[in-house]
Amino acid sequence: QVQLVESGGGLVQAGGSLRLSCAASIPTSNIKAMAWFRQAPGKEREFVAGITWSGVSRYYADSVKGRFTVSRDNVKNTEYLQLNRLKPEDTAVYYCAASRLDLATKTTGTYDYWGQGSQVTVSS
Repeated sequence: QVQLVESGGGLVQAGGSLRLSCAASIPTSNIKAMAWFRQAPGKEREFVAGITWSGVSRYYADSVKGRFTVSRDNVKNTEYLQLNRLKPEDTAVYYCAASRLDLATKTTGTYDYWGQGSQVTVSS
């Protein structure tokens, strides 16, 4: 069973930066696409960013494009999300997800494994 463990969340002022990490318990070569989703209180979980196994293809939600960067290190079995120029509306629990297929879609059903979530709070 694959386990995904997120870290790096916290409280930051608007305009600041954070870096989230997602460590997988097995080599990420056994996992294909990975992604980040987020869920704010009272809202549905939404896609933030996705990356294919090779790292060549990356996808972003319009709301974070140009501010967030997704990457992965298949040697360290870790996925990252760099969050820059944070806004209060970015406040949410951020979830790492992984799929056995190399399809970094925006649909939660694509992903087989999920992390426990990491809280990101942006103050104004």
